[in-house]
Amino acid sequence: MIASSHIAGYNKELEQRGNPTWFNVAWLYAECYLYRRMATLFNTSSHWKGYDVFFQQKESTFRSSRPAVLELAARYNDMTRQFTSPDSAIAHATAAEREQAESALFREMCEICLWGNATDLSLLTNLSYEDIQKLQGAESRKANEDKILVNDFPAAFQTLEAAKRADPKGNRRVDIILDNAGFELFVDLVLAGYLLHSNLATQIILHPKNIPWFVSDVIPPDFASLLSNLYNAKSFYETPSASEQLSQGETFRPAALSEKETENLAALFQDWSSLHAEGKILLRPHPFWTEAGSYWRLPTTAPALYSDLQTSELVIFKGDLNYRKLTGDAMWDATTSFEEAIGPLGTPGSGVRVLALRTCKADVVVGLPGGKDEELRGEEGMQGPRKWAWSGKWAVVSFCDGKRG
Repeated sequence: MIASSHIAGYNKELEQRGNPTWFNVAWLYAECYLYRRMATLFNTSSHWKGYDVFFQQKESTFRSSRPAVLELAARYNDMTRQFTSPDSAIAHATAAEREQAESALFREMCEICLWGNATDLSLLTNLSYEDIQKLQGAESRKANEDKILVNDFPAAFQTLEAAKRADPKGNRRVDIILDNAGFELFVDLVLAGYLLHSNLATQIILHPKNIPWFVSDVIPPDFASLLSNLYNAKSFYETPSASEQLSQGETFRPAALSEKETENLAALFQDWSSLHAEGKILLRPHPFWTEAGSYWRLPTTAPALYSDLQTSELVIFKGDLNYRKLTGDAMWDATTSFEEAIGPLGTPGSGVRVLALRTCKADVVVGLPGGKDEELRGEEGMQGPRKWAWSGKWAVVSFCDGKRG
């Protein structure tokens, strides 16, 4: 349910904006208002309260991500065995070798999260099964390395590594402001599990939305659904969806999972469900994430949430919308520093370390070297709209250390 204060906040801002129409209001506000309004229509009905109209689309896309899910399940299980086995190469490595390996692994896990956002349902609603496979998997990530225009992975890793060295047995928390459900939530959990098993973090706080949002964003039931799909993997992946039967015929049956694939998914379920049960992975929704304004408002609009995030070692903001809200969705010059663009969160002593993992799907972008924006626009034969930033083919990984005074 949506809190009445949440609705009142929207209505107050609507009035402050002069009760605008769809054609004369800020685009970010209009987008947020649309999804909030949709949720209100369901929650004020008699029989559809709490209904997620986008759930079937999320499930369908996760089913279509099967090859990448299976690849990552095997990779994740091999990785966790390396961390726990006394006979592994990691266990016998020197401190310098271990840090070098962990740095490379941290980047790989974060890149998986970064490009997992390429299947955002709010923009890519007409992808075929084959199209989705091309966007996911190790080969795709390798091919896209030169598409990361801003790359602050090393700074983020050094922050977590330094905290671990300073207090290896202390509480060190990482927060993830979630974006999309389905495959992207799956890769977020891959990252979460990696951070915990590598001891770069001792607790992960996941921040979902509290209402269905921008088609594919995570709400709390999506987490339970993902774990359920892993637990019932054979049923989930071997049973055709309604859309598959419609497009490929009622006799269509997906290929059966192998025994090894089933075991890998079962091991993944056991690992993540155990981490959740132990309180090492927690979900913490908050109405602030579905408000209409930018994250510049965080210190004044949600001071308790702001104070809580200050206790985190690193706050990872996933996806395009979170990036737009961090930067106020403003028409910044592309060379503007990330610290300036994120306002109060970017000021020295803000207390919040921000890492934005974003595949670009909207005009706003900051932190680029001089001439890069012009170069990319020139490739399209024009100097007008920033069309290169609309497709999800380019990415930025931007870090700001707000704990540094």
